[in-house]
Amino acid sequence: MLYILHTFTMTSTVLFYILIAILLINYIVDQVLDALNSKHFNDPIPDVLQDVYDEKEYKKSQAYKKTNAQFSTLTSSISLLVTLGFFFADGFKFVDDLARSFSNNPIGISLIFFGVILIGSDLLSTPFSYYKTFVIEEKFGFNKTTIKTFIIDKVKGVLMTIVFGGGILALIVWFYQFAGTSFWLYAWGLISLFSVFMNMFYAKLIVPLFNKQTPLEDGALKTAIEKYAQKVGFKINNIFVIDGSKRSTKANAYFSGFGKEKRITLYDTLINDLETEEIVAVLAHEVGHYKRKHILVNLFLSILLTGFTLWLLSLFISLPIFSEALGINIPSFHIGLLVFGICYSPLSELTGLGMNLISRKFEYQADTYAKETFNSDSLIGSLKKLSKNSLSNLTPHPAYVFVNYSHPTLLQRYQNLKN
Repeated sequence: MLYILHTFTMTSTVLFYILIAILLINYIVDQVLDALNSKHFNDPIPDVLQDVYDEKEYKKSQAYKKTNAQFSTLTSSISLLVTLGFFFADGFKFVDDLARSFSNNPIGISLIFFGVILIGSDLLSTPFSYYKTFVIEEKFGFNKTTIKTFIIDKVKGVLMTIVFGGGILALIVWFYQFAGTSFWLYAWGLISLFSVFMNMFYAKLIVPLFNKQTPLEDGALKTAIEKYAQKVGFKINNIFVIDGSKRSTKANAYFSGFGKEKRITLYDTLINDLETEEIVAVLAHEVGHYKRKHILVNLFLSILLTGFTLWLLSLFISLPIFSEALGINIPSFHIGLLVFGICYSPLSELTGLGMNLISRKFEYQADTYAKETFNSDSLIGSLKKLSKNSLSNLTPHPAYVFVNYSHPTLLQRYQNLKN
């Protein structure tokens, strides 16, 4: 798509319908993958995973998968219809005119434009988010979120978007005003610094806004973790427990930061669901990510991809046809950014496939590290329990896994750990 724009002359009407075609094709591809995946919901459980569910639990898992699949189809269909309606009703022109009625400054216009789009999107998505949390997750025994927490989370999320998203957008538009098409170099530097900063301090600065974190108390678990860390030469002073049970019964653990800021965070649900040996095995997996430098590699690839995307944006951002395709006579950065985002989405899907491939490879490597330095059976046990407690799909379609999964399936991880 971007190559066509760069090589051939086209009318704004043709570009308009190309944008519509991209939206429709993305929707159709997603629906085809969802349909293929749904056909595997009733597949028998692989023999080596028979102990994950009993018959009653497996039926519950199937019901959960089907309910989520139906809900996903409904929400994506409504979202597509609303988006198409907005295109054909000249909605973007209306919002652009509205923004220009409040400001003559390009930064102000961009902020108002995307602010209105954000508010509209949030108004559309919030009822679905509410239903997902308080109906579907509640029905299957996962939800622990209160309406008060739900509302506060929403408000905090919007404020963070305004502060961080609005701040970065304002600076990028400012870069464009004084540097022209070379703005991408300044924007790349800004986003790269922000990414590094967030990787280092996210758990310390952002997570506390939503969750309470407390140091892991002295006891058998902490002793076991410290013993393992000493064994593999992994120095860590920051082991925290997060109150994940405040919102859901689902469990998790993650590693964040690097250098002196590295820390391991355990959900309280993980501690409640798993035995000590299984928790240490999960941590061994997370340590494997650090030892294999997966965090740094992912950060480097993300920064590299961001630079490529911004460079590509700089080639097309000033094309008048981008604004004309949406019925807007005045070329602007914010409209160019919007149209470019849609045109770039097919390429984004391809880069996403590549990142998922790398991510699944890293998960195998982290699992192998845990097997070599600790205990494969304990890790398998933890993975099975976590799958059971989240009613995970044990038989996803391979194409769905290839496109959407950042982690291998439970069966694939089992086979890797047993080899």
